[in-house]
Amino acid sequence: MQYFNAIGRRKKSVARVLVSQGTGKRIINNRPMKDYLHRETLEMIIEEPFKIIDMSDKFDVKVNVKGGGLAGQAGAIRLGISRAIIEYDPDLRPDLKKAGLLTRDSRVKERRKYGLAKARKAYQHSKR
Repeated sequence: MQYFNAIGRRKKSVARVLVSQGTGKRIINNRPMKDYLHRETLEMIIEEPFKIIDMSDKFDVKVNVKGGGLAGQAGAIRLGISRAIIEYDPDLRPDLKKAGLLTRDSRVKERRKYGLAKARKAYQHSKR
């Protein structure tokens, strides 16, 4: 069996994705996708690349993801799946690119600055 692997990242999450031809199984951190994610919206995010290329049940996906929260992990998995699909068939790249699934979302948490409560939030100013 041939595997196509890729890495996807979002916020603090890193997802290592293995895509192979199969029956549509989705395993995330050795658990079924529904057990791991708990939310339908996150499942829809992960399924988006397959919906665009109309091959939802032709691939098995095995993911090892760590860091961040569930939403960031779902975004990282989506990018990893998209990159692995391109490894499988480079002709699918224009469709995925047009849908914006190959763009790494570079937004991360801004660092805290000294003299402030958080990245931008200041302590309450006292006039006297």
